[in-house]
Amino acid sequence: MKISRPGVQPAFTLVELLVVIAIIGIIAALLLAAVFQAKQKAQRIQCANNVRQIGIGLQAFVTENSVYPLFSNPNWITALQLAEFSRPGNSTNKYSFAKWFGQGVWKCPAAIKPVNWRHGYVNYGYNAFGLGADSNANPLGLGGHTGYSPNGTAPPISESEVTSPSEMIAIGDGFFGNDNLIGDGSWNLSRSNQATNYIIDPQISTKRSYSRHQGRANVVFCDGHVESPTLQFLFADTSDAALSRWNRDHQPHRERLAP
Repeated sequence: MKISRPGVQPAFTLVELLVVIAIIGIIAALLLAAVFQAKQKAQRIQCANNVRQIGIGLQAFVTENSVYPLFSNPNWITALQLAEFSRPGNSTNKYSFAKWFGQGVWKCPAAIKPVNWRHGYVNYGYNAFGLGADSNANPLGLGGHTGYSPNGTAPPISESEVTSPSEMIAIGDGFFGNDNLIGDGSWNLSRSNQATNYIIDPQISTKRSYSRHQGRANVVFCDGHVESPTLQFLFADTSDAALSRWNRDHQPHRERLAP
């Protein structure tokens, strides 16, 4: 079939016109995909820079105090903000206490707080307890020598207690969970079976966590270097290399994977 008027040669047949439209649609889709990928990459880079800056603040805190900040009382975010990020001339100082965990270096550009989220949504988490539940009497993370105790002050972890700083996870995207269930929006970066009990919407939260940085997390180690390991490596891999990175004695402690 041709679109024409009497005495006028048609410029395109209907089939040719449809082919042109299809080609334009494909090109547009490719361009949109490229733009989306570029945006994701830019967000991942910005997040990695945030984590690096927080890591610098952590190193400065440890250098000045010879210990790592506690997970709570005061919490680690408050400790770093007051000691390292609220000094004169630092732009982070313009944010109030209530906004510290959602502005400046504390805000991951790819993190999206769900509209139905009932609690504070924190973008970055601290490896406070190491591998296993936060109720362990002898946690292996950086947040203190006792488990989670908001009303008490745990003896802090000294700098010398971290056996391998270049292999010890310190701070990263605020994910928590184990295996195939991962929560987000936490101020505790944690690999624990117990943690999955606190995920309100396990499937949706896991999907959100994987989409944040395309299946990866930005993590700064105690020596200050930043990596972007996969969530599978962080939360499902049971090799010595994967498990030992959670613990300050640099041992795998598989017994802490048990429910």
